Amino acid sequence: MIRILQQNNKVIKVIFAVIIGLAVVTMVITLVPGIFDNVGASGDPANYATVRPTGVFGRVFGETIPITQTEVARLAQQQAQRQGLPAMYAQFLMAGAGQAMVQRAILQIEADRMHLQVTDADLVRELHQGQLGQILFPGGTYIGDEKYMDFVQNQLGMTRGQFESLVKKEMEEGRLQALVTGGVTVSDNEVRDSYRVAGTKIKFDYAVVSAADIAKSLNPSDADLQAFFKSNAARYANAVPETRKIEYVSFGADDLPGGPPKVSDADVQAYYNAHLADYQVKEQVRARHILISVPEGADAKTDAAAKAKADDLEKQLHNGADFAALAKANSDDPGSKAQGGELGFFTRGKMVPAFEQAAFALQPGQISPVVKTSFGYHIIQVEEKQTAHTKPLDEVKAQILPILQQQRLGAAEQAFANTLTSEAKKNGIDKTAQAHNLHAITTDYLARDGVVAGVSDGTAMLSGAFTAAKGAPPASASTGDGFAVYQVVDVKAAHAPTFEEWKSHILADYREEKIPALLSEQLNKLAARAKALGDLHKAAAEMNVPVKSSDLVGKDGQVPEVGSMAGAASVAFSLPKGGISGPIMGTQTGEAQTGVVLSVTDKQEPSAEDVAKNFEATKAQMLDERREEVFRVYLGTLSDKYQKAGAIRMKAKQPALPLS
Repeated sequence: MIRILQQNNKVIKVIFAVIIGLAVVTMVITLVPGIFDNVGASGDPANYATVRPTGVFGRVFGETIPITQTEVARLAQQQAQRQGLPAMYAQFLMAGAGQAMVQRAILQIEADRMHLQVTDADLVRELHQGQLGQILFPGGTYIGDEKYMDFVQNQLGMTRGQFESLVKKEMEEGRLQALVTGGVTVSDNEVRDSYRVAGTKIKFDYAVVSAADIAKSLNPSDADLQAFFKSNAARYANAVPETRKIEYVSFGADDLPGGPPKVSDADVQAYYNAHLADYQVKEQVRARHILISVPEGADAKTDAAAKAKADDLEKQLHNGADFAALAKANSDDPGSKAQGGELGFFTRGKMVPAFEQAAFALQPGQISPVVKTSFGYHIIQVEEKQTAHTKPLDEVKAQILPILQQQRLGAAEQAFANTLTSEAKKNGIDKTAQAHNLHAITTDYLARDGVVAGVSDGTAMLSGAFTAAKGAPPASASTGDGFAVYQVVDVKAAHAPTFEEWKSHILADYREEKIPALLSEQLNKLAARAKALGDLHKAAAEMNVPVKSSDLVGKDGQVPEVGSMAGAASVAFSLPKGGISGPIMGTQTGEAQTGVVLSVTDKQEPSAEDVAKNFEATKAQMLDERREEVFRVYLGTLSDKYQKAGAIRMKAKQPALPLS
């Protein structure tokens, strides 16, 4: 409950965004493809796009919503994180993230036009009446500021203010969607028919044709491979990538003249003096409270009863009653009640004004008179008070030292790298290395993605080497634990291999090209023979193909080598018992594609009782699906309207996502 008291209600928004926001964002991203087609260019380079209301009135008086590069990049990074992708893949999600942001802006404009704005009171009501309380306060205990801030900053990469805006927009979108899809219905017969199809389960035998087995049996002659190699000459023209031979000398901190630089107490003092603002501690108090809540819109009688109860508790406290015991027995704040009303430390600007004013006016040990806020009546006791102050140097020295050490080391290494580079340009790398008791190394021919022996990270060196000309003046690059000075000694251009040196690759390419057609041919032959014989087992035996049996599965099931029963194999649910399917492409593990032909051995449809038992759940699911479809069409129409009206303006060229 402490965060309910906060002016910005940030925690509510964090958790609400997790529950509802991610689902909404995901839905919106995939709703309407092609929204970026045929749109204008935004003049502000910081903007990814701008969206404004349509029509003459909207053009003149409507508020334009800017979508910044930073916002789109952040959403792309969050999507990559949620999908378990490396950070570098976020750049490939930029287009989808930008589309989602544009569509969200359109929905926001429409929601505002229909007066569907969300107030802080709406958010508080959602916290009290929805399921959010169970997440914010598991077991009645607030999860705590530390966990909350860790989640917001480190996992989602957002500030509290950004969450405030985000969640209100999402609630508005939810209201808009409810308004648009409120008339969607589904008939009882449709529900029953849907469940009968979804509830049907089958068993089947299936013959498996494996691409891996076909590959093993596909053994072309050298003449076949040479003919393939010759006919695909363009494919192999640059099959052997460009490589480069590099001479370099590397060094680390211990190789610096005089060793790693030292940091003196005077250096620490100077840094501290220059960064005093970083070590300011705001005025704060540690307090506890008792809340007697008053529901929003309560009548005078209810309000008076709550006030009378709070007055009585205040009297008991001034007569010596135990604050914690009264809070546990009477407080309506689920987040602090079990802790005797304990709220912990908070600074100014965190609580609603009336609560804050009363708390900061008290001295440690004092109890406030009854304080009224929008949540009801409070009695506050301040337990500890800290005035604003600057942390002393002794307290923060351990934080400053590594910062200065890294700064000095980085500067010293860069300076030494510059010195070595300058000398190497005059005397060559080998003589320069000898002059400084270092060792010059010449690599073998390395590809662009090769590994440079002797350094922690040769990525920067290789990147520079592959943009430099042979014999270009030496240059320097970071190696992760120091620097290297390098020069390109020789270059081997990308070229076509000989048949003999590339034979294994040619065989793999040959098989890759031939196998799909052979797999399809085998499957068609197997299906035709099985249907002609009326027996899958006999046809499989003739073709030496293994036959396996499934368990009883529904459309939501998975069968090894067949895959999802909701995919191509769903045709099995339309077959009668004993029916034989046509060719079905099964699973692909790595490069091993499989195909199957199946024969249904058992089929169990749901009973009337099963249909009745699952009627409501099926109906709810169908309604959700139809509402989503209706909203998808609605958003598609809106997007088309905004595009044609020129209300969406995109930046002409989107830069790559800066990766961190």
